Amino acid sequence: MIIELHLLQSFPVSNLNRDDVGQPKTATFGGAVRGRISSQCLKRSARQLFTLHGLSEDETGVRTKRLLHQAAVILADKGLGEEEHTRLVVEEGLAELGFHVDRNTRLTEYLLFVGRGATTFLVDYCIAKWTDLSARAAKKLAAAAKAAEKKDGAKASAKASEKAAKSKPSKEVLAEAARILDARRVADVALFGRMIADNKGFNVDAASQVAHAISTHAVATEFDYYTAVDDAKPDDASGADMIGTVDFNSACYYRYANVDLHQLDRNLDGVEDLVARTAKAWLYSFVHARPSGKQNSMAALTMPHTLLGVVRDNGSWNLANAFLKPVDSLDVMADSTDRMTQHFDSLRRFYGSAGIRSVTAAAVAGTLTHVDQEDVVSSLDDFAGRVLASASVGTGVSVP
Repeated sequence: MIIELHLLQSFPVSNLNRDDVGQPKTATFGGAVRGRISSQCLKRSARQLFTLHGLSEDETGVRTKRLLHQAAVILADKGLGEEEHTRLVVEEGLAELGFHVDRNTRLTEYLLFVGRGATTFLVDYCIAKWTDLSARAAKKLAAAAKAAEKKDGAKASAKASEKAAKSKPSKEVLAEAARILDARRVADVALFGRMIADNKGFNVDAASQVAHAISTHAVATEFDYYTAVDDAKPDDASGADMIGTVDFNSACYYRYANVDLHQLDRNLDGVEDLVARTAKAWLYSFVHARPSGKQNSMAALTMPHTLLGVVRDNGSWNLANAFLKPVDSLDVMADSTDRMTQHFDSLRRFYGSAGIRSVTAAAVAGTLTHVDQEDVVSSLDDFAGRVLASASVGTGVSVP
């Protein structure tokens, strides 16, 4: 069972998702430059709202490279040694579990997407193996000090450390690593998946797919030339004390995301209540998601205008091709809405409606074409309730 969410959302002057030179991200589509918001940006914006829409904090995850630091602080607070020593112990523990740590930054090689309890589990592992890990940490510290006196010894020590860090963990150790990385009760890991290159056994197949949002029309990046004046400047002084530019655009975006409830159920180990609340939080959070880029200076705090929800047994339709030819009118939102609903209606007539369980549409303006009027609702709560109720049928999961 798949829920699809199609949204049209217009943002005024904004720079919601910047590229490497600080400009709003763009993409060429249909031969025209479009505004773009990356899927990663939208997922993060949605994740930060999950606890506002029915999930508790301990049911959500964190993306971090700082497990070593967090665990070391806890161990030091427990009186097991100075923080520098506990850092070395945790580093040995992570290496034993199969996670490479950069010796300079003391960060894990990549961002790990883990549950809130991961640090506690890592601390427990280090305490359980404290004698062995502490002895190894002390030995390496002594070897490093000795190697500093001999250049060749330093190279040998570095090679030995690298080899130790990349050694293959035993089955018992892998079981402990699985406990630390356990995501069976972590809603956002279940939704957006996880990949760990060094051990595919810890990967999680995403239940949700999220498209890059693109503008329904062509855009041009503009810039705001600003000046600032020193408030304490003497009255007889003139001129600006700061000058600069900020890039921005204004665009109406088409946003698309879906969630496979059967995959979500598998990822969350069949915990019915958690699956139901996760699906509800996913829907509400994506509707309310607004990237935070430059919001303090631009306050582009708009809401989606048009919503289309489709519940289907299989298959998915991204409706971006409705805008392959850029919308070119003074009423961009109305024409974008018409284009989107007409394209969906055309796909249904051409490919058939087999597998589509329900269609629900809503618009702030209340006017929708190419949609059966019995499928149109008048509020977000009505929209979400109808979509989730339809998705409950035949899934074995009662979605509130």
